[in-house]
Amino acid sequence: MQFRELAVPGAYEITPKQFGDPRGVFLEWFKASTFSEHLGHDLDLQQANLSVSAAGVLRGIHFADVPPGQAKYVTCPKGAVLDVVVDIRVGSPTFGQWDSVLLDDVDRRAIYLGEGLGHAFMSLEDDSTVMYLCSTGYNPTAEHGVHPLDPAVGIEWPTAARDGSPITPQLSEKDAAAPTLADAREQGLLPTLESVEAYVASLKG
Repeated sequence: MQFRELAVPGAYEITPKQFGDPRGVFLEWFKASTFSEHLGHDLDLQQANLSVSAAGVLRGIHFADVPPGQAKYVTCPKGAVLDVVVDIRVGSPTFGQWDSVLLDDVDRRAIYLGEGLGHAFMSLEDDSTVMYLCSTGYNPTAEHGVHPLDPAVGIEWPTAARDGSPITPQLSEKDAAAPTLADAREQGLLPTLESVEAYVASLKG
């Protein structure tokens, strides 16, 4: 299992070692000891989510109040999605920047997004299945969004599905009504880098 930090600090691409034979494939997509070794703290698993999306479905950009925030460890066991992390931490040197990882059923990578980061993904195939390990449970009063098509963020979403057919973003009503990054900052919705760093430091003891 290999960890690679992304262009947004606090987010990592995780590539597992796959063991295949004529029967199929086996891999470890999460291992607590390896995670703790690379991140310096444990993942306090409080909730596990699963979503299934048609090609073109775009979910996000989602984030939670810090503390405690909601760290996510995400993989795609069926289909393919472009998974995106956005730095929404006010005061961060990389504020407003994004990076992405292709999660699919070939390389079977995962992505870890630490507390205080924005998360979004687009499905590239019908019935793409995404599984999330979350550090906190769902709390509707503490969860927010930024519009995933905000031109100021400028995420380069795919225009073709996995099979090459054209796709257009399909958003939920809630995500379509989300504020821009600038508006979310003005409304005081975004976490600060200081609060995120303090919380992560508390996890490391």
